[in-house]
Amino acid sequence: MLRLLWARQTGVDDAFRLQRAESTRRVMNLELSKTFVVERRHEHSITTLDLDPVEMRFMISADSEGLISIYHMNRAWDKPFHSPAKSCPAVASISGTNPNNHKFMVQTVQWYPHDTGMFTSSSFDKTLKVWDTNSLQVADIFKFANPVHCHHMSPIATKHCLVAVGTSNCRVQLCDLKSGSSTHTLYGHQKGVLAVRWSTRNEYLLATGSEDNQVRIWDVRKASAFLFSLDQHSHDVSSKPKQRACNTAHNGHVNGLCFTHDGLHLLTSGTDHRLRLWNTATGEHVLVNYGKVRIKRHVNLKFCISSGCSPNVAFVPTDSNISVLDIHSGQLLHELVGHYGIVNCCVYHPLFQEVYSAGSDCNILVWTPDLGRCSEADDAEDGGTKNGCSAFQDTWSCSEDEG
Repeated sequence: MLRLLWARQTGVDDAFRLQRAESTRRVMNLELSKTFVVERRHEHSITTLDLDPVEMRFMISADSEGLISIYHMNRAWDKPFHSPAKSCPAVASISGTNPNNHKFMVQTVQWYPHDTGMFTSSSFDKTLKVWDTNSLQVADIFKFANPVHCHHMSPIATKHCLVAVGTSNCRVQLCDLKSGSSTHTLYGHQKGVLAVRWSTRNEYLLATGSEDNQVRIWDVRKASAFLFSLDQHSHDVSSKPKQRACNTAHNGHVNGLCFTHDGLHLLTSGTDHRLRLWNTATGEHVLVNYGKVRIKRHVNLKFCISSGCSPNVAFVPTDSNISVLDIHSGQLLHELVGHYGIVNCCVYHPLFQEVYSAGSDCNILVWTPDLGRCSEADDAEDGGTKNGCSAFQDTWSCSEDEG
């Protein structure tokens, strides 16, 4: 750490290298927080989480009985690292007493990417609902003929307000929040769609995963929106449309998709217990061996990828643990152990390098960097400091002790 500080001060190093190094160090030293507790509001399995992308202060959760809760993460920038943190309170809930609540399992919740005044939820009750956060009333509702498995809004879109919706039907619906109607339908999958994800690089690029073992890439601006399907047996996308339309990305249902922060790669998961990494520009299968990943969910799996680290890592729910995997080498770095049931979802906080997870034990757990271990890593990197002083300790007190 001290070497990186000196390099940045003297201008001999990249200005962002210190930030990447510190973010990486914190991510590699995650542990279950002993002081940061999220208030328990759910009595049934929690199926989905989302952190607001604007202020990163509010988190939303939903469970298998339709209950939706909103939490204030209660983190202050000026709070010192060693001060005890208060529990994160639930500031609002949508339960059975609300006449507009979902009647069955909520599969996905998502904040509106540009404002915390609105969020969306989708459920097995065949609806996608748009909520006003302040009044907790439904601002709009989209009804479908089949149960909804997932939905997603583009995190970077400025020219459209489309919500991609995957249902047990083989079609992908695109709903426009501005007009309040379904604009068009994407045809091509042969079975139900379990995962949809907009690119983090191109606001018109959409990836979908299905029970037909396929992952398809679409450009929603085109009349024939289908660009190509990903092929696990090839390093490159076939130039023949008939061949590329029958490619399979997994040997089981594709239940999870996640783009890297720069949008250059797509990570997919399947019920064949495999993760695969793809080049989003060419569709090339990047041959990374993640080993067998214990994925038991046959519905949408919510995993996440870190940002600002080197290398970036994926946090993937596996049984009752969360596997931390290097996305480019496939190496299992460590596992986060703490849940008493199956983990269904996890989200990454890019400012604090924290992970929030939830599952069938009805708890939301917070994984924070162990700053003590970070300090030990700093000492080892810098060759140690006199009397064990590190970058996180007061060096003046060490000098006084020597005297």
